[in-house]
Amino acid sequence: MFAKYELADKDIVCRNISISDCTEEYLSWLNDKKVNIFLETRWVNQDLFKIKDFVYNVIKSNHSILFAIVVGNERKHIGNIKIGPINSHYNNADISYFIGDKEYWGKGIATKAIKLVSDYGFNELGLHRIQAGVFDENIGSIKALIKAGFVEEANFKEALISPITGK
Repeated sequence: MFAKYELADKDIVCRNISISDCTEEYLSWLNDKKVNIFLETRWVNQDLFKIKDFVYNVIKSNHSILFAIVVGNERKHIGNIKIGPINSHYNNADISYFIGDKEYWGKGIATKAIKLVSDYGFNELGLHRIQAGVFDENIGSIKALIKAGFVEEANFKEALISPITGK
């Protein structure tokens, strides 16, 4: 289990997620086809029990940290970003994220969250590498990663079936 963290810039805060973040709004994001099209959660209809169970297990984990992305003075929860699993043998980790509140799409929030969490991974956790996997059709996510300093290293053609084309 990791310590409590709050990563911030002038526009957003990434803070440790809590069970109280598991709301009907969060549930609606995960069951919204426009939000979940590139998420692994799309395969199973979500409910509050599943979300709370997932959040609880990540909170207790020694290999992943899940942050709530919050904005504004009211600290509105609009999405999540996770670093993990963290591989302590190779000092690397995956990063994954989504902005659930569509009002905040296209505003650079994901890029800022990726930068904050990546900086935390490199500077606080001492990671050597942070990587992300993205579907070719997820242009917004690709742009966010590039703006955050990530570079494309490989394209695994036909490794996964596209959620858009089915190919």
